Amino acid sequence: MLTPMGIRPSVSLCVAFVAFTVLLPVGPWSKGGAYAVDKSAMVQRKGSGLPIPRFASLRSDEVNVRTGPGTRYPVDWVFKRKAMPVEIVAEYENWRKIRDWQGASGWVHQSLLTGKRSFIIASKAASLHKTPASSAEVVAKLEPEVMGEIRSCAGDWCRVKVSGVSGWIERTGMWGVYKSEPIN
Repeated sequence: MLTPMGIRPSVSLCVAFVAFTVLLPVGPWSKGGAYAVDKSAMVQRKGSGLPIPRFASLRSDEVNVRTGPGTRYPVDWVFKRKAMPVEIVAEYENWRKIRDWQGASGWVHQSLLTGKRSFIIASKAASLHKTPASSAEVVAKLEPEVMGEIRSCAGDWCRVKVSGVSGWIERTGMWGVYKSEPIN
Protein backbone atom coordinates (compact mmCIF):
# COMPACT_ATOMS: atom_id res chain seq x y z
CA MET A 1 0.00 0.00 0.00
CA LEU A 2 1.28 3.43 -0.91
CA THR A 3 0.25 6.74 0.61
CA PRO A 4 -0.63 9.72 -1.62
CA MET A 5 3.04 10.79 -1.50
CA GLY A 6 4.23 7.34 -2.61
CA ILE A 7 5.80 6.41 0.78
CA ARG A 8 4.95 3.21 2.61
CA PRO A 9 3.31 3.78 6.04
CA SER A 10 6.08 1.84 7.83
CA VAL A 11 8.75 4.08 6.31
CA SER A 12 6.91 7.29 7.22
CA LEU A 13 6.34 6.01 10.73
CA CYS A 14 10.06 5.25 11.07
CA VAL A 15 11.00 8.71 9.76
CA ALA A 16 8.56 10.34 12.19
CA PHE A 17 9.99 8.36 15.12
CA VAL A 18 13.58 9.33 14.26
CA ALA A 19 12.59 13.00 13.89
CA PHE A 20 10.75 12.88 17.25
CA THR A 21 13.68 11.32 19.12
CA VAL A 22 16.17 13.75 17.62
CA LEU A 23 14.09 16.85 18.32
CA LEU A 24 12.63 15.87 21.72
CA PRO A 25 15.70 16.60 23.86
CA VAL A 26 16.08 20.08 22.36
CA GLY A 27 13.73 22.69 23.73
CA PRO A 28 12.82 24.65 26.84
CA TRP A 29 11.99 21.47 28.78
CA SER A 30 15.52 20.06 28.47
CA LYS A 31 18.50 21.08 30.58
CA GLY A 32 21.70 21.43 28.61
CA GLY A 33 20.61 20.58 25.07
CA ALA A 34 20.40 17.35 23.14
CA TYR A 35 22.74 15.40 25.43
CA ALA A 36 21.36 16.34 28.84
CA VAL A 37 21.55 13.60 31.49
CA ASP A 38 19.44 13.47 34.64
CA LYS A 39 22.19 12.78 37.19
CA SER A 40 19.72 12.18 40.02
CA ALA A 41 18.52 9.06 38.18
CA MET A 42 22.04 7.64 37.84
CA VAL A 43 23.15 4.99 40.30
CA GLN A 44 26.83 5.08 41.08
CA ARG A 45 28.25 1.60 41.76
CA LYS A 46 30.78 1.47 44.53
CA GLY A 47 32.77 -1.34 46.11
CA SER A 48 32.05 -2.75 49.54
CA GLY A 49 33.30 0.37 51.32
CA LEU A 50 35.60 -1.83 53.43
CA PRO A 51 39.30 -1.01 53.69
CA ILE A 52 41.72 -2.30 51.06
CA PRO A 53 43.87 -4.27 51.50
CA ARG A 54 42.15 -6.63 53.94
CA PHE A 55 42.13 -10.36 54.65
CA ALA A 56 39.29 -12.80 53.97
CA SER A 57 39.09 -16.55 53.37
CA LEU A 58 37.73 -18.85 50.68
CA ARG A 59 34.13 -19.99 51.18
CA SER A 60 34.34 -23.13 49.04
CA ASP A 61 36.57 -26.12 48.29
CA GLU A 62 36.72 -25.02 44.66
CA VAL A 63 37.18 -21.35 43.73
CA ASN A 64 37.87 -20.20 40.16
CA VAL A 65 40.46 -17.44 39.95
CA ARG A 66 40.04 -15.38 36.78
CA THR A 67 42.34 -13.06 34.85
CA GLY A 68 39.85 -10.18 35.18
CA PRO A 69 36.72 -9.07 37.06
CA GLY A 70 33.95 -10.96 35.25
CA THR A 71 32.84 -14.31 33.89
CA ARG A 72 33.98 -13.31 30.38
CA TYR A 73 37.58 -13.50 31.61
CA PRO A 74 39.24 -16.93 31.50
CA VAL A 75 39.87 -19.02 34.59
CA ASP A 76 43.59 -18.77 35.37
CA TRP A 77 43.62 -21.46 38.06
CA VAL A 78 41.39 -23.05 40.74
CA PHE A 79 41.87 -22.93 44.51
CA LYS A 80 41.08 -26.29 46.13
CA ARG A 81 41.31 -25.43 49.86
CA LYS A 82 38.27 -24.14 51.70
CA ALA A 83 39.05 -21.52 54.40
CA MET A 84 42.40 -20.59 52.84
CA PRO A 85 43.31 -17.01 53.78
CA VAL A 86 43.56 -14.50 50.94
CA GLU A 87 44.27 -10.80 50.85
CA ILE A 88 41.79 -8.59 48.98
CA VAL A 89 43.87 -5.99 47.15
CA ALA A 90 41.25 -4.43 44.81
CA GLU A 91 37.50 -4.36 44.13
CA TYR A 92 35.40 -3.91 41.01
CA GLU A 93 31.64 -4.13 41.53
CA ASN A 94 31.03 -7.70 42.85
CA TRP A 95 34.55 -8.90 42.03
CA ARG A 96 37.57 -8.96 44.32
CA LYS A 97 41.19 -9.14 43.28
CA ILE A 98 42.91 -11.44 45.73
CA ARG A 99 46.47 -12.47 46.51
CA ASP A 100 47.43 -15.71 48.23
CA TRP A 101 50.27 -16.38 50.67
CA GLN A 102 52.62 -17.26 47.81
CA GLY A 103 51.97 -13.96 45.98
CA ALA A 104 49.73 -15.27 43.17
CA SER A 105 46.80 -12.98 42.36
CA GLY A 106 43.58 -12.98 40.35
CA TRP A 107 39.88 -12.12 40.47
CA VAL A 108 37.08 -14.00 42.26
CA HIS A 109 33.39 -13.25 42.77
CA GLN A 110 32.60 -11.86 46.22
CA SER A 111 30.19 -14.74 46.94
CA LEU A 112 33.19 -17.10 47.04
CA LEU A 113 34.79 -15.20 49.95
CA THR A 114 33.90 -14.95 53.61
CA GLY A 115 34.92 -12.54 56.34
CA LYS A 116 35.89 -15.44 58.65
CA ARG A 117 39.54 -15.03 59.47
CA SER A 118 42.01 -17.81 58.92
CA PHE A 119 45.78 -18.14 58.69
CA ILE A 120 48.40 -20.32 57.09
CA ILE A 121 51.91 -21.13 58.24
CA ALA A 122 53.85 -19.71 55.30
CA SER A 123 57.50 -20.66 55.50
CA LYS A 124 58.88 -22.22 58.68
CA ALA A 125 57.28 -24.24 61.47
CA ALA A 126 55.67 -22.26 64.28
CA SER A 127 54.82 -23.15 67.87
CA LEU A 128 51.30 -23.07 69.26
CA HIS A 129 51.52 -22.03 72.93
CA LYS A 130 49.10 -22.56 75.82
CA THR A 131 49.23 -18.84 76.76
CA PRO A 132 50.45 -15.73 74.86
CA ALA A 133 54.10 -15.93 75.88
CA SER A 134 57.11 -17.49 74.18
CA SER A 135 58.03 -19.13 77.50
CA ALA A 136 54.59 -20.81 77.76
CA GLU A 137 54.05 -24.52 77.22
CA VAL A 138 53.99 -25.56 73.54
CA VAL A 139 50.79 -27.47 72.77
CA ALA A 140 51.55 -28.13 69.08
CA LYS A 141 54.15 -27.59 66.38
CA LEU A 142 52.60 -26.21 63.18
CA GLU A 143 54.36 -27.14 59.93
CA PRO A 144 54.37 -24.99 56.77
CA GLU A 145 51.02 -24.90 54.88
CA VAL A 146 49.02 -25.83 57.99
CA MET A 147 45.87 -23.69 58.15
CA GLY A 148 43.72 -22.66 61.08
CA GLU A 149 41.08 -20.27 62.33
CA ILE A 150 41.96 -16.94 63.95
CA ARG A 151 39.85 -16.35 67.09
CA SER A 152 41.36 -13.05 68.28
CA CYS A 153 44.55 -11.00 68.15
CA ALA A 154 46.05 -8.46 70.54
CA GLY A 155 49.60 -7.23 70.63
CA ASP A 156 52.07 -9.68 69.12
CA TRP A 157 49.88 -12.75 69.70
CA CYS A 158 46.78 -14.33 68.17
CA ARG A 159 44.49 -16.93 69.70
CA VAL A 160 43.88 -19.62 67.06
CA LYS A 161 42.31 -23.02 66.56
CA VAL A 162 43.90 -25.75 64.42
CA SER A 163 42.25 -29.16 64.01
CA GLY A 164 40.41 -28.84 67.32
CA VAL A 165 43.46 -27.61 69.26
CA SER A 166 43.38 -24.04 70.57
CA GLY A 167 46.35 -21.95 71.55
CA TRP A 168 48.39 -18.81 70.93
CA ILE A 169 50.79 -18.07 68.10
CA GLU A 170 52.98 -15.08 67.40
CA ARG A 171 51.76 -12.94 64.49
CA THR A 172 55.14 -13.19 62.80
CA GLY A 173 54.75 -16.98 62.52
CA MET A 174 51.69 -16.90 60.28
CA TRP A 175 50.17 -15.26 57.18
CA GLY A 176 46.63 -13.89 57.34
CA VAL A 177 46.78 -10.98 59.78
CA TYR A 178 48.45 -7.57 59.66
CA LYS A 179 51.20 -6.56 62.08
CA SER A 180 49.08 -4.39 64.41
CA GLU A 181 45.56 -5.36 63.37
CA PRO A 182 43.19 -6.02 66.29
CA ILE A 183 40.80 -8.95 65.87
CA ASN A 184 38.06 -9.55 68.43
